[in-house]
Amino acid sequence: MRTIALAGLVAFLAAVLAGGGGLPARAAPMEMGAQATVAPGVVAKLSAARLATAKYATDLERAKADGYGIITTMIPNMGYHFLNPKVEGFDVTKPPILVYVRRGEAWQLVAIEWVWPKKPATPPLPGARYGSFGAACHYTDGSFVTAASQAQCAKTNPKTGAAFNFWHPPLVTFHIWVWYPNPSGMFAEFNPLLTPFNND
Repeated sequence: MRTIALAGLVAFLAAVLAGGGGLPARAAPMEMGAQATVAPGVVAKLSAARLATAKYATDLERAKADGYGIITTMIPNMGYHFLNPKVEGFDVTKPPILVYVRRGEAWQLVAIEWVWPKKPATPPLPGARYGSFGAACHYTDGSFVTAASQAQCAKTNPKTGAAFNFWHPPLVTFHIWVWYPNPSGMFAEFNPLLTPFNND
């Protein structure tokens, strides 16, 4: 039974990665590193990532209990970001960042993410596509303010009153959309299908 379920999951991921998955086809500009197909070894790793994060799919409280804390509010067509500062390095089954969307009180995991201070010399997975996040001060309620240095970070967010949490320099980001289909690609930075969640 488990083998059949895993085979079905691999088939589903392969369809999504190829632009299928029951979604209407959408033309998207090709980006550096984008691929029309994904190697079988990558599909297996994405399946492992999905299985490893299944416990968080609709259970944000469990993610929080395991050390994930909010670092951004809703970023349009991307989601709310939750970071576990104890997770280091690249292991597809242990993402340092979980990306969620919300509808009312219900939270849904949509993507997993890694960040680096510069683009990795070797892609974490073949076909990786990168995004970016500018230098910013982050606050304990998930709000953030762009700032070139930590010295520019206020002790509390002037708009929300939340306490300062941390600052980071410009970052290179890597998303994997293992929990929500993305017509722009499994490794795209943004997901147009999340537009309905942007105001939640």
